[in-house]
Amino acid sequence: MAHQLLNEREIDFLLYEFLDTEALINRPRYSEHSREIFDATLNTAHTIAEKFFANHNAKGDEIEPSFDGENVSVIEETKQSWDAFASAGFLAAHCDAEEGGLQLPEVILRTALAYMAAANVASASYPFLTIGAANLVRTFASESLKKQFLPQMLDGRFAGTMALTEPDQGSALSDIRTSALPEEDGSYRIHGQKMYISGGDQNLTENIVHLVLAKIKGAPAGVKGISLFLVPKFLLDEQGNPAKRNDVKLAGLLHKMGYRNTTSTVLSFGEDSGAVGYLIGEPHQGLKYMFQMMNEARISVGAGASVLGYQGYTYSLEYAKGRPQGRMPSNRDPESKQVPIVQHADVRRMLLMQKAYAEGGLSLSVYATSLYEDEHTAPTEEQRNNAATLLDLLTPIVKSWPSKYCLKANELAIQVLGGAGYIREYPVEQLYRDNRLNAIHEGTEGIHALDLLARKVPSKNLSGYQLLQAEIRNTIMQARDKPKLESMAKMLEEALEKLDETSFALFSQLQEDVDRGLGNATLYLDLFGCTVVAWLWLQQAVIAEKALEKNPNSEAQDFYQGKLHTAKYYFEWELPKTETAIALLKSGNSVPFDMQENWF
Repeated sequence: MAHQLLNEREIDFLLYEFLDTEALINRPRYSEHSREIFDATLNTAHTIAEKFFANHNAKGDEIEPSFDGENVSVIEETKQSWDAFASAGFLAAHCDAEEGGLQLPEVILRTALAYMAAANVASASYPFLTIGAANLVRTFASESLKKQFLPQMLDGRFAGTMALTEPDQGSALSDIRTSALPEEDGSYRIHGQKMYISGGDQNLTENIVHLVLAKIKGAPAGVKGISLFLVPKFLLDEQGNPAKRNDVKLAGLLHKMGYRNTTSTVLSFGEDSGAVGYLIGEPHQGLKYMFQMMNEARISVGAGASVLGYQGYTYSLEYAKGRPQGRMPSNRDPESKQVPIVQHADVRRMLLMQKAYAEGGLSLSVYATSLYEDEHTAPTEEQRNNAATLLDLLTPIVKSWPSKYCLKANELAIQVLGGAGYIREYPVEQLYRDNRLNAIHEGTEGIHALDLLARKVPSKNLSGYQLLQAEIRNTIMQARDKPKLESMAKMLEEALEKLDETSFALFSQLQEDVDRGLGNATLYLDLFGCTVVAWLWLQQAVIAEKALEKNPNSEAQDFYQGKLHTAKYYFEWELPKTETAIALLKSGNSVPFDMQENWF
């Protein structure tokens, strides 16, 4: 079955109606661009994704990377996808022209990358990680390190990774044991082991630049003692070419449920004389620097979860339209023609749920990317600061909501296909397995829940929270002017008030007992996320209603009616589910917290 990667009409809607991406050409950095250039970039990305990424999605899942004790091998198509991506300039597409970049807006680059993730999320991980690593080097590394490593990372000769997790320490980075000893030449010797390092070894590039968190001897305890080091797989000679192998060894490959064509590695640093590492920035500031890459990765995880959910939705929709089975309950004639299963009520329910989750996730992801763009290029300092504050607040939701609900969409896609969905001859089971990782890596749902409730919402006297409320209330005001949207506007206003009441109830609980008060943080993350996505669906409904009012006989009528009906579904079927969470949170229900270890 031929299958599209992303719906072109949906992408146009998100970029040019939901966002006003074309207006970016009025900003000095993008004055030489145009919508035609943006669209041509996306067409190139689409072509590369179809030709070089989609062609081995199933093969890379079936034939995992291998390690013979000396070298790692991935299937040859992975190398071809890397080369095509790099040759098209996407590794440096967001960089300034002076750096050899295309000076593209972040939202265009990330939409282009969405095509790659939709085609093959595992192979896409290698360039995605490298872009994040290169961004960190660009921002914080010394001019000397930039000169040695950055050009090769931007042209595809070197890849990049982030090395945080250790075998005994996952999210608790304050307890990492990897050490760094200073040398007379200004370098350091790194000793320790890192685990679950995506792309930690491969045969795609000449070199790999590991960004490693470690503690310098005598550093302060906890996260305040963490420093960041650039540790290459191969040390460079005087001409800047990879030469001697650094003391970085692959201890083994990990075999995963999904994302199989992305190598997941255990790396040993300094088993012999010590791995040569170069300090990035100032000592003991490593976690602050790494958060730039981590937060970029979290937005990418949310986007990746969304496109995987969207892939499952569109595939199951195509299947349901083409699969005849059974008859409507009102039809008693056994000799009559069978109907496509899309006509059965329960199948339509499952498809509508998927549409609400997947398109909700996509809108959340592109909105976050637009905030990242505004943080850096908006015309005024106030706009840039507000965008940064909003993005900081929403990052836990941008990462976690799609990772939860677009996985549910993948589960529903399997159910729509029935038995066919459970076998490997159809892609939906792989989509589910690939998407299952997203609730775990770059911070689990529980970690982001703690971050949202304990840090993000109360931060800077609730400044981000208040900015978000103002944005939501602005959409409510617009919706009130549309008779068909009045009920949704009222429901969102009530939901916002309940979120407010719940938030302040939780703040009081935190004052009394911080451990117990944070015990239900994951429920709060879910409540907050569902409210934000309701807002985004109301925005889409306002746009759709205006478009239909302007041209009721438009060829896009079905598209806009689909938006309106899905928004109606979300408000009447999904948003009310938060009532249980609200009751539990406001009352401080502590049944899970009070469960004793010995009672399990």
